Amino acid sequence: MNTGNAGISLIKSFESLSLKTYVCPGGKLTIGYGHAGSDVLPGMVISEDQADQLLMGDLAGFEKAVSNAVHVPLGQNQFDACVSLCFNIGTGNFTSSTLVKMLNADDTAGASDQFLRWNRSNNQILQGLARRREAERALFLAPDMAAVVI
Repeated sequence: MNTGNAGISLIKSFESLSLKTYVCPGGKLTIGYGHAGSDVLPGMVISEDQADQLLMGDLAGFEKAVSNAVHVPLGQNQFDACVSLCFNIGTGNFTSSTLVKMLNADDTAGASDQFLRWNRSNNQILQGLARRREAERALFLAPDMAAVVI
């Protein structure tokens, strides 16, 4: 499964676009929509199209992590919300999370509430993370739009 437009839009809305490298709060050189890695060099400048390509490449790894960790069927919005969370907290935290355990136990309501628990950094609630988790939870709970045939 691939991240849909709603998931990509959510991620982009919370990940600031930077066309020049910067050092993220975690101390890593970063560019685009939160892309970090050995291919990010000091002073690097990219286009918005390149930032989109980097994001899509990064998403592939998080999509795989979600698909491997969750063993129950997910709707597109549920999948997108999980990918956004995984993108932000990392694959290790996501795969070992109570959210994944609840999903796999078919406790969708309990899993949806777990999004809200991931709102801290250095044991302090951050309003930006709280807003992101609310948005992810809302997407997770939103019904998938069925195709309308006319």
